[in-house]
Amino acid sequence: MVDRFAHQPTGSATEPANVAAPSTPPSLLEARGLCKSFGGVRAVNKVAIDVPVGQITGLIGPNGAGKTTLFNLLANSLRSDSGTVMFDGSPIQELPAHALARRGLVRTFQVARVLSRLSVLDNMLLATQRQTGETLWKVWLQPGKIASEERRERDRAWEILESVGLAAKAQDYAGALSGGQRKLLELARALMTHPKLILLDEPAAGVNPTLINQICDHIRTWNRDGMTFLIIEHNMDVIMSLCDHVWVMSEGSNLANGTPIEIQRNPRVLEAYLGD
Repeated sequence: MVDRFAHQPTGSATEPANVAAPSTPPSLLEARGLCKSFGGVRAVNKVAIDVPVGQITGLIGPNGAGKTTLFNLLANSLRSDSGTVMFDGSPIQELPAHALARRGLVRTFQVARVLSRLSVLDNMLLATQRQTGETLWKVWLQPGKIASEERRERDRAWEILESVGLAAKAQDYAGALSGGQRKLLELARALMTHPKLILLDEPAAGVNPTLINQICDHIRTWNRDGMTFLIIEHNMDVIMSLCDHVWVMSEGSNLANGTPIEIQRNPRVLEAYLGD
């Protein structure tokens, strides 16, 4: 861990500026005062976080810091005991996960979740939203429109699969993919929802170094195209090379936040990871 924090990233997103920093973009996702307890254990304690639009934001911390619980609160997989979460200017804490996806907030998981007995292509197509064919009476009255939408979404799915190198696997069962390929499929499937923000839960976990580099390249490309990301990751090289801003948690609370360079040099962060 010492070497990883000492590593000086080469990506332009993490190089210290020698000119006045531009103003921070508005927050796409903003949480304030989030708390969550399990029995007598306070897993998240008055946590705040901001995810500026168009940026890649990192969330790190030692094991047991509360990162996954916070992620689940932001994605409404868990309900907070108190605090607020705003997405794109509106409160979202009462919304179910499918409603969040319709608004443009989607998440991935540390262990990629795919429908193993469906093809890679069918996994992609299941992520499409607001299709005319979802309404029963329209199936009979608007077959032409439904067929046109299906062709358009199928073409889009092929295009995305091609971009992540999975087109050759499109007709294979998703369960036959490697762990890294499943991560790519989960990312590609998230794009089918036309998201504004993707919450990535350890995209590099259990993935070989070659695929880690591919995943990072795709994240950079999608970010340049306007996608916003919030990433939990234990691989410090990934965080420090990708992120514009990093938030650190320890023992369920905010510990620090800043640029990757600032976080690498923060003595409180080093102490939380390395001990006294």
